[in-house]
Amino acid sequence: MVTLVQGLRPTAHYIVCEANGYRSREQIVIAAGSGKLDAGAVLGKITAAGATIGQYKPYAPAANDGTQTAAAVLYEGCDATADAVRRTVTARDTEIHADVLVWAAGVTDPQKTTALTALAALGIAAR
Repeated sequence: MVTLVQGLRPTAHYIVCEANGYRSREQIVIAAGSGKLDAGAVLGKITAAGATIGQYKPYAPAANDGTQTAAAVLYEGCDATADAVRRTVTARDTEIHADVLVWAAGVTDPQKTTALTALAALGIAAR
C-alpha cells in the first residue's frame, strides 16, 4: 500500500512554471532513512558505491556520497523513514521560488547558493 504524505507544504508549491507535459519531472527513489520530507525539499543523488546508488536523499553539503550536490527538488511529500519510496521530482526546465524551498537542518546561506547554482545547471532556475 502506498501512502502519500502531505506535509506543511502542498505538492509543487515551489513551481513558478515548468516545461510542457512531464518533461520537467522524473520518477526517482528516495533512499530509506531519509525521514519525512516535504514538497520542495532539495535533494542530492547518491553516486557512491553501494546498494542505494542512484537513489536520492536530502541535499547534504558536507556529505561525500553525491548528495553534496543538489540534483532535484521533491515534487510531493513522502515518508522514507523506514523504506525507500518512489516519488516525483523536478529535474529540469523549471522556474522555482527559491524562498519556499525546504532545506535540511544546518544548511547555510552560502551552501544554499551553491545548491541553487547546481540546480541552475540542470535548468531549474530559482527566482
